[in-house]
Amino acid sequence: MGNGKIQRLVRRAVALTAVSAITCSAWAQPTEKIKVGLMLPASGTFAALGAAIENGFRMYVSEQGGKLGGREIEYFKVDDESDPSKAIHNVNRLIKRDNVDVLVGTVHSGVVMAMARAAKESGTILIVPNAGADAVTGVMCGPTIFRSSFSNWQISYPMGVIAAKQEGKKNAMTINWKYAAGEEASSAFKEGFEKNGGKVTRQLTVPFPNVEFQAFLTEIAAAKPDAVFAFFAGSGAVKFVKDYHASGLSKTIPLYGQGALTDGTLEAQGSSAEGILTTLHYADELGTERDKVFRTNYAKAYKLTPDVYSVQGYDAAQMLAVGLKAAGGDISKKDLFRAAIEKATIASPRGDFTISKSHNPVQDIYLRKVEGKQNTKVSIAAKKLADPARGCKL
Repeated sequence: MGNGKIQRLVRRAVALTAVSAITCSAWAQPTEKIKVGLMLPASGTFAALGAAIENGFRMYVSEQGGKLGGREIEYFKVDDESDPSKAIHNVNRLIKRDNVDVLVGTVHSGVVMAMARAAKESGTILIVPNAGADAVTGVMCGPTIFRSSFSNWQISYPMGVIAAKQEGKKNAMTINWKYAAGEEASSAFKEGFEKNGGKVTRQLTVPFPNVEFQAFLTEIAAAKPDAVFAFFAGSGAVKFVKDYHASGLSKTIPLYGQGALTDGTLEAQGSSAEGILTTLHYADELGTERDKVFRTNYAKAYKLTPDVYSVQGYDAAQMLAVGLKAAGGDISKKDLFRAAIEKATIASPRGDFTISKSHNPVQDIYLRKVEGKQNTKVSIAAKKLADPARGCKL
């Protein structure tokens, strides 16, 4: 074989190798859709909360042209019914049947615990857009578990401090649904209240999702505390606030709560909620440009007034976008995904927040007062408050 022919063969081999490399590189770029599993309540007590979270999430994705990190988003949905007994089955439907890349959920703290366990075992990314169970970013924390909302301690502890120091209350009672969120919220209030000179004399618990409150209200009336801290949400919060007002207790014993008591519920609670103080990481009409744009766009898209739940859904999508961008759209690059979120500052309608080592937001907690149909910001109850993340080994 002559030298010229050999050279031509060599050049052809080199060219084929280059084409092959380019082709392989193209194959290596992820092009399929990111599968997002929305495990949220679509029925029952928390249905409206689940809808607001989903609306917020989808709105952010829509604002990005339907893509995050260059990848189109495909949704898979399961109604978790706020039922812990169905949680394992429901989360496995998303992970094992639908092969989702990301789990987003949920509202009920008991349900989210099953989601967190499944996410840790399977290595699936989980972004929690509401449920405040302390353990999720505490003893259950994991490298693929993130929260865009709050811990129950984080938004309830400041109300205890405010009630004792600012409101001057000396003794209080708490009342809550008997499950993780309610018990943790009341315990955090108690911690803040008693560290600042107050005393919680009695802690009442109501089976979830029971909304028969009369016997408890009678007990409160007989005890005559200086204040009552309550944890209820959704339709349960509507019923409790209306019953508390109708009993006449609100005239002599102020009712306090963390934000779930009055968020997304004021339309139904009406004048019964007037004047109630709560603490939360969001308030209506914060007045910032970021919040104004969000509220305007949300109202335009859904013909509804946004609330904290829609903000948390929106920010869950923002966090997913941060991680996917850093990973080049490759959801399997979980170390890059995690590192990016840990370093990020999220430009939220609530105000900018960062993510703690346990993957919980570090954020301002506002003191709010119900005025008409709004939870109006009174002051910042706690600046850039981090959850203590008790038991987290990350």
